[in-house]
Amino acid sequence: MSDLLENPKAGRVRAVAALAKKDVRADTGLFLLEGPQAVREALEYRPELLRELYVTPTAAARYALDDAPVDTWFVTEQVLDTMADTVTPQGVVAVCQQFPTSVRSVFPDPGADGLEARGDSGADGLEARGDSGSDGLEARGDSGAEGSLPGLVAILEQVRDPGNAGTIIRAADSAGADAVVLTGRSVDPYNPKVVRSTTGSLFHVPVSVGVTLDDAVARAKALGYTVLAADVSGDDLPEVRADGMLDGPTAWVFGNEARGLTDEDLALVDRAVKVPIYGQAESMNLATAASVCLYESAFAQRAAARSSTAD
Repeated sequence: MSDLLENPKAGRVRAVAALAKKDVRADTGLFLLEGPQAVREALEYRPELLRELYVTPTAAARYALDDAPVDTWFVTEQVLDTMADTVTPQGVVAVCQQFPTSVRSVFPDPGADGLEARGDSGADGLEARGDSGSDGLEARGDSGAEGSLPGLVAILEQVRDPGNAGTIIRAADSAGADAVVLTGRSVDPYNPKVVRSTTGSLFHVPVSVGVTLDDAVARAKALGYTVLAADVSGDDLPEVRADGMLDGPTAWVFGNEARGLTDEDLALVDRAVKVPIYGQAESMNLATAASVCLYESAFAQRAAARSSTAD
């Protein structure tokens, strides 16, 4: 633990605060982590990525961060407020190394290293979710009666709102998805608002960036995924599930909050799907709709796995 940092204009303080800017994050390969929950998740799941930790003495005692295995500085509330992007950082800010996953890890080249198309879950030989340093992702290991489950991936195309992107990453993690892919026209997943919205899920589920939608969809199809697009022009979600399209490996495409997906985008996928609105709401928030779609896939895959095991 270093001496107390008290000067909000110090170079170290300004350098941390600058990580709120995309160009600085791109140049340094670092990002800002705020709040005790996010820091705890990083410490538990990816401690090697943490570079620096800044805490007020009160927060260090409250959240038991005094002996965190990372270079740690005590700071004043004023210094922490300067570093943080949020107005309520809860006394904890950290600097973390970015760790994007290659799209080839999410959707490996068919036949590479003996990989097969994912039509037969459990037989694809892909490696386990959560090991972002690996060359591939294994069908999710929800063992027990269900056995290994087929793949589930969320692809975000031109999703610009940080809160939506972060919430979808969190929902994908909650639904047991293998990965989230953000196309090059989507928001930076290391934007502070995205990171906060994931509430730590950024450290649980691999996130790939920079790929085009065409490439992501082509790779998914080559591995046997059914590619579905969430769009108001599509068929009702319960109908699609009844047709069995959610039982196998599935990649969901979610489009821009205001404009949705273009006709060219929709031409790439196997089927467009909408979440029906049974009440009087004019529309549904993107992150809410994505959560419903991902969970419907998770339910369908588990039901199909149980049925297969019973047979």
